[in-house]
Amino acid sequence: MITRSKLVEQLRDYQIRSQHKYSALTVFSPKPHISSWADVAVAIFWALVFSMLVISSYLTLYFRHLWLSVLIICLGIFLPIRLRNSRQLLARKRERRLLLPLSM
Repeated sequence: MITRSKLVEQLRDYQIRSQHKYSALTVFSPKPHISSWADVAVAIFWALVFSMLVISSYLTLYFRHLWLSVLIICLGIFLPIRLRNSRQLLARKRERRLLLPLSM
C-alpha cells in the first residue's frame, strides 16, 4: 500500500538525484540549479569560453606577449567569479520571494 510518507520519501530522493545531475557544469552556470537543456547549453558555452581563455593565455605566454597574457588571465579569473555572484543573486531573490506572505 502506498502511504504518504513513502511518496514524500520518493520525492525527496528524486529531488536529491536531480540536483546532482550536472554537478560539473554548475560551476559555469549562471543559475543555482540546472533544470533545463537551455541551462545546460549556457553552462557549456561558458565552460568553452573559459577553456578558450586558458588556452589563449598559454599561447600568449608562449609567444611572450606578457601584457596580453595578463589581461586574458584576469578575464579567466573574473568569469567564474561573476558567474558565482549571479548564482548567489538569483538564490537570494528566490529566498526573498518565498518569504513573502501568502496573502500577497
